[in-house]
Amino acid sequence: MKDQNSTQLLSGIHRRVSFQEGAELDGVGIPLLHGFGTSGVKKRGIGSRSWVQIDKNGKSQTLVLDKATLLKRCGLPARDLRLLDPLFVYPSTILGREKAIVVSLEKVRCIIMADDVFLLKSIDSCVLQYESELCQRLQTVKDQNDDLPFEFKALELALELASSSLDSQVTGLELEIYPVLEELASSISTVNLEHVRRLKSDLLALTHRVQKVRDEIEQLMDDDGDMAEMYLTEKKARMETYFATEQYVNNLSTEDAVSRSLPCSPTGSSIGESGKAWSSAIMSLSKHDSSASHSSSNRRWNVEELEMLLEAYFVVMDYTLSKLLSVSLLPVIEL
Repeated sequence: MKDQNSTQLLSGIHRRVSFQEGAELDGVGIPLLHGFGTSGVKKRGIGSRSWVQIDKNGKSQTLVLDKATLLKRCGLPARDLRLLDPLFVYPSTILGREKAIVVSLEKVRCIIMADDVFLLKSIDSCVLQYESELCQRLQTVKDQNDDLPFEFKALELALELASSSLDSQVTGLELEIYPVLEELASSISTVNLEHVRRLKSDLLALTHRVQKVRDEIEQLMDDDGDMAEMYLTEKKARMETYFATEQYVNNLSTEDAVSRSLPCSPTGSSIGESGKAWSSAIMSLSKHDSSASHSSSNRRWNVEELEMLLEAYFVVMDYTLSKLLSVSLLPVIEL
């Protein structure tokens, strides 16, 4: 009887299965890991997610996009999208790419483009506030800050909500720490000491998060090239001008080929005008290429607008960090 049960057990485990199937042991289905068979387990990164798309006019809609579609639309590598995955814990990050800005600041995780924002949908209050606040700001009447490009308005709100959230957490931690320390000064007990240890752990974790946001902003401010990558509206306008000029040159080339195949005009005015227009377009196109390569080689960018925006939030985060460091210097917290 024992041998029979053993045989059934082994046969259940070693039965050949497909990738979609699982083994069955004593009538109970067991999903196997990748390589042995699986039941309803998708490959990582293939599943679709819900994103909130917010356009320049402040209109939002929810889209369900798979990873490949989103990467192609935003022109991002797969590793950038992993930074926004809520299943993974990554430090705060701001990345400037060719067509997008990847933002992961606390609970706000989004992809900012020249014309719209893709916000990872969540029921978190900070995410909901970002969506409603950005839509409201984009729909309001123009004000003194309206000269900011769309991408900087979206980035500014993410920085604002992240800094506000961290500062409120620091304030709350301060309000909790000082009464505990006063109680510990009058009565030392195991309960009080354990409470202080927990608060110290929370303090260190919060300090790390605040410092990471502060350092990320400082790193961007120190690199003009990284800041220049974030001028998405300007880059898009340049590319549209470039492609329009290139198409115009191609059209002139076709017209010139047709005109050369026709009998020559006595005055030659048609070919002359076409040749002048073609030369002018070629000059414009070559100037675009040379100016782009010149600015890239000399690394000279006008990034003052973005630098001022980042500097304002750097000051805020630096002050928040100084508050945390002052609390960590308390004698009991150092124990």
